[in-house]
Amino acid sequence: MFPEYRELMTQLKTSDRHFVHLFDQHNELDQKIKNMEAGQPPSTHEQIEVLKKEKLLLKDQLHAYLKKVSR
Repeated sequence: MFPEYRELMTQLKTSDRHFVHLFDQHNELDQKIKNMEAGQPPSTHEQIEVLKKEKLLLKDQLHAYLKKVSR
């Protein structure tokens, strides 16, 4: 995710609590979606789609934050 910000992301993971919070939330949702798609726990397509939209919102927030701090 965001290869152009790889170095900045590495730095922020150790120094910026807000970034870490967003990053961790995104990764947790990603794992939850993968588990649900695999049937653990059994989920509906609609439940998965709601989580995918939340994950996309977090990704957008991460990208905006990275753009802001890279200036």
